[in-house]
Amino acid sequence: MSHPYKLLPDHTRWYRAVSRIDPNAFDPVVGFPFEIGTTDKVATAGSCFAQHIARHMRLRGFSYFVVEPGHFLASDAILEEFQYSTYSARYGNVYTSRQLRQLFERAYGSTAYDVEAWPLGDGRYADPFRPTIQPNGFSSLAELEVDRAQHLAQVRRMFEELDYFVFTLGLTECWYDRATGAALPICPGVSGGTYSEESTGFVNLSAAEVVDDMKQFLANLARVNPRAKVILTVSPVPLAATALDRHVATSTVYSKSVLRVAAEELVNAFEHVAYFPSFEVITAGPSAGRYFADDKRTVLEEGVRHVMGLFFKHATSADEASASTPVVDDMAEGRASITAMQNVVKVLCDEELLAGN
Repeated sequence: MSHPYKLLPDHTRWYRAVSRIDPNAFDPVVGFPFEIGTTDKVATAGSCFAQHIARHMRLRGFSYFVVEPGHFLASDAILEEFQYSTYSARYGNVYTSRQLRQLFERAYGSTAYDVEAWPLGDGRYADPFRPTIQPNGFSSLAELEVDRAQHLAQVRRMFEELDYFVFTLGLTECWYDRATGAALPICPGVSGGTYSEESTGFVNLSAAEVVDDMKQFLANLARVNPRAKVILTVSPVPLAATALDRHVATSTVYSKSVLRVAAEELVNAFEHVAYFPSFEVITAGPSAGRYFADDKRTVLEEGVRHVMGLFFKHATSADEASASTPVVDDMAEGRASITAMQNVVKVLCDEELLAGN
């Protein structure tokens, strides 16, 4: 007796592609449509997990596209503290589709989202769109405005010159300024600003809303850079906290489910958009749970290496050997060996500020 499943390949069957697979060999990537070359300009944005892509792109000698690298005389520690090269531009974590759409619109002159700077005291201010990129804030409003103007100019350059844009969808929970509708990366009052129900609103985005935000962003990007290709991922990192009166695990499952569904709809709608299953590598099948630290949230370096090995194997022109064996940063490994957290990758994450509040 014949049926449609009979001739399907092994990767379509759970017991062949998951049950019998060594966790280290788990590979859910099938038919990835793009091949990134070593000279292609790859830009990144998104939630904390996107920072790993930037780090590994640099280690493997690919052209990670950074438009705000910081001053060449600054130490690595200073550059990290001020979030230069954490992403392609100094926009900090872009957790939601709404933030991404808004970032593009602001870079190209929209003033619809103008929000007043957040005073920090002593004459210092935080930029509400990237409140943690400047430790202790800017020394004056003038300094903030000059830095913001040059930042948005570099964001324009990034969008116009990149070949690939990798965006990691992180959250659906989103705080916004009621007066302007501007999406904020974090709730006012957590890291600058003042929270009040009269001035601050909250929305938990639906799949339809995420898709709509992303379609508007993709249309805008295509107008300034018709050749650009987009790779979507979903962050496997659970929510640090939820603003809703329900268990954080329930909110996490909702958020990741919405983002995964939205990514699928976008891939089906646009030929220049692809999905890479980093979420599945960390959370599904034989990997489930094994790549999280004791806090059940932090992704261990072992998991990051698994994801990035598959990324370079399937999504780049790297040969198989270099895809499976990352370039070793000897100095970094030496430093890591003297800390108890040597297996945990440090990423800068605004959302972590919520954990203790």
